[in-house]
Amino acid sequence: MTTPRRGDTKFRTITAVQRRLNPLLARLPSQVVLETTGRKSGLPRRTPVGGRRVGDAFWLVSEYGDKSNYVRNIQADPRVRVRLKGRWHTGTARLLPHDDPRARLKTLPRFNSAAVRAFGTNLLTIRIDLDTD
Repeated sequence: MTTPRRGDTKFRTITAVQRRLNPLLARLPSQVVLETTGRKSGLPRRTPVGGRRVGDAFWLVSEYGDKSNYVRNIQADPRVRVRLKGRWHTGTARLLPHDDPRARLKTLPRFNSAAVRAFGTNLLTIRIDLDTD
């Protein structure tokens, strides 16, 4: 029997907490929310995220890279919606594995970036190209 790696235990612990908190956070009007399409169910899946809009793009960093369900949903269907300041925007998400996520976090909101750095084990930059309204 093998013992779980530290990163696996950390991932399971944090995701268990997030599973309970995320539905509550997603209801807050000021919270940025990413909506993907479930890769198996085809249903909308909403995840609170931290990031920043820069021009016609929204940038964020995933703590767990392709282990995150929303990243796996993006891989299956990159069309997403992002709720910013209470308004929904459609766009196309792009995974950027060659971008430096630690450097990217320095350009994003401080509190969320600190949490991503502290809890993340497989950082991945994501850019969402927002459709022009």
